[in-house]
Amino acid sequence: MHGLVQLDVTEPLGRLERSDGSLTAFVLASVARAVARHPDVHAYRDFFGRLVVHESVDIALMIEVETERGPFPLAHVVVDAANRSVEDITAEIRRVKTEPRRSQSGRWLTTLVAALGRIPILLALFYWIVARSVAARRRVGTVTLTSVGMFLGGSGHGIGVQTIMPLTVLVGGVTERPWVVDDEIVVRKILDLTVTIDHTTVDGGPAARFGATLRELLEAGGVLGE
Repeated sequence: MHGLVQLDVTEPLGRLERSDGSLTAFVLASVARAVARHPDVHAYRDFFGRLVVHESVDIALMIEVETERGPFPLAHVVVDAANRSVEDITAEIRRVKTEPRRSQSGRWLTTLVAALGRIPILLALFYWIVARSVAARRRVGTVTLTSVGMFLGGSGHGIGVQTIMPLTVLVGGVTERPWVVDDEIVVRKILDLTVTIDHTTVDGGPAARFGATLRELLEAGGVLGE
């Protein structure tokens, strides 16, 4: 299931600018809180086909880091994100960006994928195992947050392919647009998100309730100041 969502984040962005937090950390913390309230959205099936609800909300975040060969998207897992502040998550992202080797999950995934990538069938087997292994899930998480940046200088939605993650949130960017507030058209800062949920494990009801909570948290800035 793909949900293309537009959110009025004018008020929380104003508060965010006066803090030491980043937009990415704000969205990540909000997603984590919403998942914690509706854990069915990041459930997955184990080797026996049983549904497993992950113990904590561990979110895989793609962080662009500099290497000798140029920029590289490093998959770093923010552990227990639902119980952490925006400032704390921001600091962790900045540490990994400047010192990529501090990301244990990034090192693990990069090393294994690089080694197995030489033999496609082994790489496919690796992802099949990771998708179903409870132990592996503690390393790679169950939620992905990624950003496609600004489309042609603006914002927009991106539809990605289904990965092993039950839930993927893709950030399109923030732009100023006309918006209806109290029956008047005003200029507001609008955030575009694409929310992708694995419908083979998640029903429409939990997905809808998760979406409503995520909208409330992002538009009200509920995770700021915690």
